[in-house]
Amino acid sequence: MERAHAWLAQDPDGQTRDELRSLIARAEDGDAEAAASLVDRFSQRLAFGTAGLRGALGAGSNRMNRVLVAQAAAGLAAYLVERAEPGAQPSVVIGYDGRRNSDVFARDSAEIFAGAGLEAILLPRMLPTPVLAFAVRHLGAAAGVMVTASHNPPEDNGYKVYLGGADDGSQIVAPADAEIAAQIQRIADLGDVGALPRSVGYANAGEEVVDAYIAATAAVAPAPSGAAGLRWVYTAMHGVGWETLAQILDVADYPAPIPVEAQLLPDGAFPTVAFPNPEEPGALDLAYETARAAGAELIIANDPDADRVAVAIPDSEAGWRMLSGNDVGLLLGWRAARRASEIGRDPAASLACSLVSSPGLEAVAEHYGLGFHATLTGFKWISRAPGIIFGYEEALGYLVNPETVRDKDGISAALAVLELAAEARGRGESLADVMAEFRSLFGAFASDQISVRVAQVEEIGAIMRALREHPPERLGDSPIVRSDDLRDGVDGLPPGDVLRYWLDDGSRLIVRPSGTEPKLKLYLDVRAASEPEARQRLAALDDGARGLLASIR
Repeated sequence: MERAHAWLAQDPDGQTRDELRSLIARAEDGDAEAAASLVDRFSQRLAFGTAGLRGALGAGSNRMNRVLVAQAAAGLAAYLVERAEPGAQPSVVIGYDGRRNSDVFARDSAEIFAGAGLEAILLPRMLPTPVLAFAVRHLGAAAGVMVTASHNPPEDNGYKVYLGGADDGSQIVAPADAEIAAQIQRIADLGDVGALPRSVGYANAGEEVVDAYIAATAAVAPAPSGAAGLRWVYTAMHGVGWETLAQILDVADYPAPIPVEAQLLPDGAFPTVAFPNPEEPGALDLAYETARAAGAELIIANDPDADRVAVAIPDSEAGWRMLSGNDVGLLLGWRAARRASEIGRDPAASLACSLVSSPGLEAVAEHYGLGFHATLTGFKWISRAPGIIFGYEEALGYLVNPETVRDKDGISAALAVLELAAEARGRGESLADVMAEFRSLFGAFASDQISVRVAQVEEIGAIMRALREHPPERLGDSPIVRSDDLRDGVDGLPPGDVLRYWLDDGSRLIVRPSGTEPKLKLYLDVRAASEPEARQRLAALDDGARGLLASIR
């Protein structure tokens, strides 16, 4: 209760002040639900880590709000000033998407950065995350902040941090995350964000930054001759992708899509989807409906901040089916490898993916004589792979233009997919035919994922602990021939809370906690000579993985 009153005294937001006053009054009157809500909001802080901040909007230290954002901005400013060269003025560029309060959090941050003596540059309007990531490098900024919760539920928002200079516009990694977190805690301990110096002397970036991103992205995949007449459907999932993508399509000379009108413009309430993530069941239902009515050949969907992209194609059995992140990642990786081969291979060129993504990318790299790197999950690691020309993670994230954006970019990836579809169309084929050609050349790779959502995060730790204390020897009928605990660091990777099991037929199971949600994730990968055989092996691996879970829960 003491923390709640202290928070109330410094909160500049009338809405969250009213929310907190009501909770305090109800708790003081004996309302157990209100008291429990206060405990949840003030017993801990929303943790700042390598994903920045992300959580539900609301009053309290365990929520996203103006107090927490002010503390984060002041802490980041102190970190940047501390590491700057003597006499230098670090610059920070700030972007925001269409979620509730994103614009407010962005302007608060710009004022606090400027008040701390930094050169603060606010992007001109709500824009995709890849534009912010591009702007950090384009403007030579010391850091960038993107206010977004990406594909999280509608009630969430977040605060993602990028670093320039030697970090080359990538997301933060250790030890920067801990050092920034320590500065944020120092600011929080002072107890009054109202005392932080602010200034409206920040700069507003001009359209030149957006225009530069559009030009660079359009150059990634100019339309081939087969693009004419391509019928495709697009949804922005109530996010900010459409305005920027539309301009790029025009410059690159692709036909305009048939839009999912109800989801085309930004709307932080996300009225047509319960969970604005293309991977979630039902999220693409309106896109499928639009595609069926239009006789489309392809569906492309961005998530709300447009750093991810989903692809769906016609299916003779299901009508339409969404390709997995690994399906798209392998096609785009193959595209990148072919192009590297055509223009003359840089000896240092490499493909990269997270260690939970398909091993098929390594097969592509080997075929074309390219380097390959498997990294810990997250583009903060993938983007740092030496010599990277393409990188991806199975959660619909793709980096196709590392020379301009050091993060996943759902807009440039969408353009690359359109190029593949248009090239196939010019040959009288489809993306399904391209996938069949990939299998004939590299073999059939099949992947799946089991997500176990838990009520208490502690359950995940208990499962991981049980697996370490009692290592499994079999998965179903198949013996485990190799086990890796990445907590100790394996294959040159930084330590991570990941367990990896290999079966005698080359199949692989990886177990790890989610970095952004209360979930345990299991990743299943197999390789076979044919697609039916791969599906059979995957089903057996799925049975074995579920049996393992049942034995320890």
